[in-house]
Amino acid sequence: MATMLRTERLHAGYGKIVAVRDLDLHIEEGEIVALLGANGAGKSTTLGAIAGLVETKSGRVLLDERDVTGTSAEEMVRCGVSLVPEGRRIFARLTIAENLAIGAVGRKDRTHVAEDEERLLDLFPILAERHRLPAGTLSGGEQQQLAIARALMARPRLLLLDEPSLGLAPILVTMVFRLVAQLRKEENLTILLVEQNVHRSLEVCDRAYIMRVGRVVAAGTPQELLQGEVMHAYLGSRGLNEDKIEVAGGT
Repeated sequence: MATMLRTERLHAGYGKIVAVRDLDLHIEEGEIVALLGANGAGKSTTLGAIAGLVETKSGRVLLDERDVTGTSAEEMVRCGVSLVPEGRRIFARLTIAENLAIGAVGRKDRTHVAEDEERLLDLFPILAERHRLPAGTLSGGEQQQLAIARALMARPRLLLLDEPSLGLAPILVTMVFRLVAQLRKEENLTILLVEQNVHRSLEVCDRAYIMRVGRVVAAGTPQELLQGEVMHAYLGSRGLNEDKIEVAGGT
């Protein structure tokens, strides 16, 4: 597999605040990689820096071995990187169709845009049913589907997912993580997933990084991380029961 994304000694943050320090990570083409950690660990800042939304203080972001450090968010989308932000941030007063159109605003291949919208409406039937209704009429889980579909309208190769299960009922959490695995397989996507749901993340990811106070403190496959004391040391027990985690091993 080829390396799609790599960061080298990345420092990033907001104004004088450095929220991510010395971050080294890599994502191979076709992988699902999880960033795990408690609130304030720097996970969302990492996604923002990769997506061009958060200032890079030093270090490098490399996409297909090309230095894209400091590239604008708009240009990163054109480079094939789409972010599904925490909290979904859909446009509630606009229709579902209009939200999807916003996802494709930078594209010039209008014929293919229409084809992609039709394909995504097949993938997300609830969006097809309510295509002309305001997005604000959707439930939380349905809004998450819309947020993901909107990001996919840009035809990304790398999808950044920030807390996709946040605030959802357990049955919808299950749906979201099934969708993550499905997207990798059916949409040929590479996925960087930020999540606090450790159990579900380890079930779908190929590798994971654990962050604490802006730094990576451990990395490895789900099996490697579960074999040591890492999960308890940096994430706390939080009800973690290794016997109940079914590690997919990237399948």
